[in-house]
Amino acid sequence: MTHNDAPLSDAPISLADLRSEIDRIDAAMHQLLMERSEIIDRLVQVKHTQGTEGGSAFRPAREADMMRRLVERHHGLLPLDTVESIWRVIIATFTYVQAPYSVHADLSGGEAPMRDSARFHFGFTVPFLPHMGARGVIDAVAGSRGDLGLLAAAPSPSAADPWWTALEAEGAPKIIARLPFVERDDHPAGLPVFVVSHPIADAAVREVRVYSLRVTGWSAAAGRAIPAFAEVVVAPDEALDGAALLVSLPPGHAVDEVTGALTEAGAGIRAVAEVGSHAATHKVVRPAARP
Repeated sequence: MTHNDAPLSDAPISLADLRSEIDRIDAAMHQLLMERSEIIDRLVQVKHTQGTEGGSAFRPAREADMMRRLVERHHGLLPLDTVESIWRVIIATFTYVQAPYSVHADLSGGEAPMRDSARFHFGFTVPFLPHMGARGVIDAVAGSRGDLGLLAAAPSPSAADPWWTALEAEGAPKIIARLPFVERDDHPAGLPVFVVSHPIADAAVREVRVYSLRVTGWSAAAGRAIPAFAEVVVAPDEALDGAALLVSLPPGHAVDEVTGALTEAGAGIRAVAEVGSHAATHKVVRPAARP
């Protein structure tokens, strides 16, 4: 018996029945969202009672885990893009309800991709504040109580400002996440973006560690010597032959492996500072289409 020949005794038998089922599911989803809001309200009250309220409620470790589980359990006709965007709006909005915040974004590398990323991941309830320069974003986050900043994780080759040096001081904002949490070739908001905020040691995820390196004697040989596992952004530094590097290291690797390779290639290490960390990107590979 083929699928089309299967008995329909347990299925709705009319368009009206099908639409009634959709209405029932819609009402149930709405009810669950309202129940979620009630739990968030209780969570805020508990935080107030325990004296832990204030600052950003953004929890990148938990959000990365939630998005991974979402992808792993998803199946069916509904596109993954739609499911991810719905959950991102739900998560970001309820985070905003707990502790209002704004999202500052650097548009100097391209306005449309950054706006798409901000709206996809944080929705329209969270205020969006544009800046023309990464340091403006960092300054705004530093001067806020719990705002977030979005900075391109792969600046354009013409970018000459090593903005990550502004994250080096102990109390300065730090990189706490990289978006999108779920990476795929056709992602509708696929611009790689770092999220910066006030340090959140109690909620940080340490899978990928990010360092600011300042070196002297920078050369093509030094660039080639950097291990392949390291993701690196390079910008000119103050010294004539210097460079500022933003180095992201996956789990199992240490910054000494990079500094050692640079030293062997003739570069000098002026300074090393950890400027944040984030969850490893969850990569989704689309199955190849059948011929």
